[in-house]
Amino acid sequence: MKYLQSSVCFGTALCAIAAVTLTCTVRAQHTSSEFVVSGDAAAATLDSGGINLATARAIGSVCARLAEERGVAVSVYVLDNGGNHVYVHRMDGQVWTNVATAEMKARTAHRLRAPSKSLMNQATRSQAVEWREMDLGLFSNSGGLPIIVNDSLIGAIGVGGSAPRLAEGWSDEICAHEAMAEVIGPQAPLLEDLPRERPAEQLPTAGFRAEAPPESSLPSEFVVSGAAAARLFDANQISAAAAVAVTDGCRAWIEGQGATASIYVIDNTALAVHAERMDGQQPHAMQTALLKAETALRGRGPTSSREAGVHNNPGGYPRSVTLFGFYSVAGGVPIVVDNQLIGSVGVSGTDGHDEACAVAGLEAAFGDRATVPVY
Repeated sequence: MKYLQSSVCFGTALCAIAAVTLTCTVRAQHTSSEFVVSGDAAAATLDSGGINLATARAIGSVCARLAEERGVAVSVYVLDNGGNHVYVHRMDGQVWTNVATAEMKARTAHRLRAPSKSLMNQATRSQAVEWREMDLGLFSNSGGLPIIVNDSLIGAIGVGGSAPRLAEGWSDEICAHEAMAEVIGPQAPLLEDLPRERPAEQLPTAGFRAEAPPESSLPSEFVVSGAAAARLFDANQISAAAAVAVTDGCRAWIEGQGATASIYVIDNTALAVHAERMDGQQPHAMQTALLKAETALRGRGPTSSREAGVHNNPGGYPRSVTLFGFYSVAGGVPIVVDNQLIGSVGVSGTDGHDEACAVAGLEAAFGDRATVPVY
């Protein structure tokens, strides 16, 4: 199938990229419904062409597994065909730049309908390209790939956080490529990496790591620990495994109610750790879930208290909501375990059960060690 073909150009670099055509063979199938939102969920969003959560989660999980096998950590973003968050996962020890660039790579691949490396190669030939395309919000680095099935774009993936070791067959882009091949089927060959010119004299790079990993009073399965904690200088950030457990618990609970949800887990610095948008959820639900998680974290309390405050004090409470950027809708709960704040969870899209879903996730992950809202 055609991997990239475009007749629309926005600047010299994009015109050059649009001229690139790659071909690949995707596993033969009469329909792509295995990989996209379908049925009632598609009807609810008026879109049957976006990647479904099962596929996004499978691709992200495989990439994380491949990274773990190589002793590295990555951050993964999977977007749908409209550029909206479907799945986010950050392995332990990843910092803000790792997470941010993973999303930027995914958005670049989505907008170009091409690997983000295609723009990187253009920038390698001409530095002016990189500056110009940054004005369009594009990121000239490898690690972002469009997700295409049967000649249709169903989403995009961005992977960040690990240094490339091309001689060993590893890079962020290879992680995404191999994960997609395992889940969807054979993919187009990757573009060649053009070498970048580097100064003959290299400046020394400063090391900045903790001499010994910080320690937490919480079990290691709940929080980032070891070398990952040493990199972060923080042993009280929720671990990727615990964030997944919170999400799994919330998802299982809402499925039991015959409904769906969008779930966002962030750490104690408000950085994304794990997020999932269940099929049939409106794209904006992920944004509101994130806003709820951020509000609960900064306010050190459930967002339901903000919602109640607006209702109970309509003359004064809205000022603090507006000035502080708080989101005054129930569904956000700080993640406090054994009286230690380690992150926050936000849930949206459940038609009145957002907070209950968040609580179910916390109890599934931490049992009675988690602090939950009491009325």
